[in-house]
Amino acid sequence: MMKFSRSVLCAAIAGLCVTSAFAAPKKPAAKAEAPKAVAVDTSPVTEIELVHSLGADKGAQLQKLVDRYNAGNNGPKIVIHDRAWNTGTLPHMMILGERDLAGFLSGPQRYRPLFQVMKDAGVKMETLRAPAMMTPTPLDAQKRLVALPVGLSTPVMFYNKDAFKEAGLDPENAPKTWQELQGALGKLVAAGQSCPYTTAQPAWVLVENMSAWHNEPVVTEGKKTSLAINGMLEVKHVAMLSSWYKARYLQLFGRDDEAVDHFAKGECAVLTAASGAWPTLQRQAGFKVGVATLPYHEDYYGAPQNTLADGPAMWVAAGKKPAEYKAVARFVDFWLSAESQVEWQRNAGYLPLNRSGLLASESRLLASDLANIHVGVQQLTHKPVTAVSKASAYPQRAVVRRIIEEELESVWEDRKPSKLALDTAVARSRTVD
Repeated sequence: MMKFSRSVLCAAIAGLCVTSAFAAPKKPAAKAEAPKAVAVDTSPVTEIELVHSLGADKGAQLQKLVDRYNAGNNGPKIVIHDRAWNTGTLPHMMILGERDLAGFLSGPQRYRPLFQVMKDAGVKMETLRAPAMMTPTPLDAQKRLVALPVGLSTPVMFYNKDAFKEAGLDPENAPKTWQELQGALGKLVAAGQSCPYTTAQPAWVLVENMSAWHNEPVVTEGKKTSLAINGMLEVKHVAMLSSWYKARYLQLFGRDDEAVDHFAKGECAVLTAASGAWPTLQRQAGFKVGVATLPYHEDYYGAPQNTLADGPAMWVAAGKKPAEYKAVARFVDFWLSAESQVEWQRNAGYLPLNRSGLLASESRLLASDLANIHVGVQQLTHKPVTAVSKASAYPQRAVVRRIIEEELESVWEDRKPSKLALDTAVARSRTVD
């Protein structure tokens, strides 16, 4: 079992700091003429609405966190509603994943920056000076948090220990390279496994993170940003996966997290997916689940490098009352407490957000519960992030992600060879506005 290392953990989300207490904004000098009377909503604030797109299991863990907050809070209660953010009145807080962001961020600004909410409420916030491997989406140009990245994960490999044992594989030592994994998949097939390997979010795991893991660029930045996923590494990797797909070593179930459910049901032996899936798999799988680092190509010089941290963030709606923002700030402060951070890591599986969360989670009693955090941190900090291996918000754009997914599917369906598909993805990305 891995030892929880403080130095490794603190390096994972580098540069954590505690902001000084926020001073109350100065009141403007009174004008000579009294302002005209305006209608002000003075009704008391009793509820703060929170909606999310985390799914049923993660949503249940969020409810536990909210229930604990409400039990110890005399002010407005946090109420979770199961609805889309864009139906009806804009909720106070929204935990949105990649699929929701395009609509939410288009048009007029619908959010109030988180750092501003906390400052105006006079609430200290232990914040991230975001590391380069973390998605920059929740940040503004000055690297200030405009949303709270509550669902950060990095792709790792999960495997069915029982299936490994039945196939004559060591359940305590998972394959480290893609070459080793191919040999293990062959043994799983020989043992009768009909779905040796599957993956969630193929574009994110098999292209974006695989490139960063080998210090290869995902995007080309300049006057116009575009994809850069048609290098030799990506072409060879996708071609290898295509051969696996034809040989039934690899099965695919969709563009999102559908594969996680198939793995949890025991249908597949190996899964690459977000590290945050760990506690869900622990609760749902009827077998022993192992977690290991994402495989790498051992014949590629310098690999492995680092993977990327990404996931849903919590946005605060614009246009709410000051009392509502104060209530939101108190809830954010609660979520960032050491106790809540450990609870969130343990129950939801996501990476810690601040130093108190990192340090509090070092308990040896929680080591097995936080195995995914160990592996994720190990990957994120394996080597210092480079200009090539840093995260970019560009692949998260819905239109760009769809391009990658469509071209990968053209390879799986044998309509294009890997090089043509990836060349096409790059060319299509250059036409995106």
